[in-house]
Amino acid sequence: MAQENTPAIFDYNSTRNKLILSEYGRNVQNMVKYIVALPTKEERNRYAQVVIDLMGFLNPHLRDVADFKHKLWDHLHIISDYQIDVDSPYPKPTPEAVHMKPKPLRYPHQRIKYKHYGKTIELMMEKAKAIEEPERRKHMIQSIANFMKMAYVQWNKDSVTDESILADLTAMSGGELKVDETINLNRVEYRAAPQINTNNNNRGRSNNQNNRGGGGGGGGRTNNNNPRNNNNNQNNRNRNNGGGGGSRKY
Repeated sequence: MAQENTPAIFDYNSTRNKLILSEYGRNVQNMVKYIVALPTKEERNRYAQVVIDLMGFLNPHLRDVADFKHKLWDHLHIISDYQIDVDSPYPKPTPEAVHMKPKPLRYPHQRIKYKHYGKTIELMMEKAKAIEEPERRKHMIQSIANFMKMAYVQWNKDSVTDESILADLTAMSGGELKVDETINLNRVEYRAAPQINTNNNNRGRSNNQNNRGGGGGGGGRTNNNNPRNNNNNQNNRNRNNGGGGGSRKY
């Protein structure tokens, strides 16, 4: 009797339940599912501790994280979809706390009238306006003017007169901060970043290589052109070959 051909049944990941925490794998998720179905809490506690140890072994990098055990127990509850009933040494997490979204970060929307001076200058001017001591107020205003000059030169990459800086200071402060026009601000010059000349470096390396090559060649020419050295070498070869003994007659 011929056997009927039954189609093979394959188990694909697309037909399985979704992995909640993929870093622990499907076997750990199946273990947690088995623990949830156990009838007594004593059994669930005993098996849960085994799974916690296994989860720590599978992810050793978590040992460097603060509250290592606390994180593992939280992951155990998350894998069980918050359905496991065990005696955890830590508070049970809630889905609202785990999936809580942070508040959107608010960016400042402040208009800066003179952008090349920045917002810091405006804050410094507000501090200077609150100073009541005349001498201290004067030094503060002068420091602000020197800072404005430095910022202007760095932004525009060009020099600027003290009169222009003092005029901007008066305009930005609404006429409340003024400096004596005869005062001289610090001298500020724009300096570009130094550039490395690669051509000079390559030329220096080429000259060094030529000097080394020329020295070796010169040594070879000196030895070849010296007749005394050539005669001595020829005599030594004759002695080694026994040429001197063959020329004697008895």
